[in-house]
Amino acid sequence: MEQKRTTTPGKRRTNKKAEEPAGAPEASAAATPADAVSAAEEGLDERMLAALHAAGDKKAHDLLALDLRPVASFTDFFLIGSAQNTRQVQAIADEIVERLRAMGSRAARVEGYASAEWVLIDFGDFVFHIFEEKARRFYELERLWRDAARVALPPELSASAAADAGRAGGGAAEGSLRSEQ
Repeated sequence: MEQKRTTTPGKRRTNKKAEEPAGAPEASAAATPADAVSAAEEGLDERMLAALHAAGDKKAHDLLALDLRPVASFTDFFLIGSAQNTRQVQAIADEIVERLRAMGSRAARVEGYASAEWVLIDFGDFVFHIFEEKARRFYELERLWRDAARVALPPELSASAAADAGRAGGGAAEGSLRSEQ
């Protein structure tokens, strides 16, 4: 005997992809493999994009968005970024919190700020993780959540993050304190 299940609009999705009604707007997204899909198709809203831009403005690199809706019920997206050191981790976290506060969105929780190896900022429907580079390699959230689809970021975020990562290994930038000493 086959069981019928009804869904209520506005409810969080369950972990079972096959249970979505055929006419649901997210039915095609649930059927996509864990490949990159565009930010617009997968629902990165203006707050998430603002958080990613805030991180990029503070020179976060290796920015990544994971769509957790098909595999988790506690949040919809993970946004992940890296920093070169703990001071930069804190600067990125501060900028994200301030930028979203200016938009009227407050973080429900901020964890790890004092040690700043891994700062977690929980906005409910998305969680932003900022890692110091060594901590990101150690915890490997991308591997732990490999069943989540990667969401393609807008070109300005992808290009700037790649350029910043390339410069990170190239020594001191002109005009920095390191090059003046």
